[in-house]
Amino acid sequence: MEALTEDEVRASFVNCTKGEAQRINLPGPLDAVYWEHLDFLGWRDPRADQRAYIVLPWTNGPVGITLRAPQPKRKSLVRSSMCSICLTVHSASGVASFVAPKAGPAGREGNSVGNYFCTDLQCSRYVRGTLKSDAATFMEESLDPAERIHRLRAKLEGFTRSVLGDVLV
Repeated sequence: MEALTEDEVRASFVNCTKGEAQRINLPGPLDAVYWEHLDFLGWRDPRADQRAYIVLPWTNGPVGITLRAPQPKRKSLVRSSMCSICLTVHSASGVASFVAPKAGPAGREGNSVGNYFCTDLQCSRYVRGTLKSDAATFMEESLDPAERIHRLRAKLEGFTRSVLGDVLV
């Protein structure tokens, strides 16, 4: 992923107002982000844990999506869940159902889509093996890292298309 400025990140959001985008708490200094190791920039709002954001490269520039997360659950090392984007197995608290309002008129009418993401939104690091899951169960994959990255990008593209709906960006 190419490096983005604060203005580019804020301008990328498609499912919130411009005013809401200006009030988003960014994940810290963007010049400290290792952009070359990311397929998307994902973070939880440090001031409001139920808010989360992802920004990803798209055809005509970056697309940002606001997400809502459920209330945090108690950590369980007995139960496991799998992220739908990177297919990493986590303890039950390591995966959450995030919901995104749809872009455009559909979103203003209250329509939304959801998907299971790693709660820390660090899918890019999990598929590259630079971050390990805390799950008691581990699934060995036969795909090499490049194939896992390609699969992650395809799944993320599908989710993004469902958020965009009829709104073309």
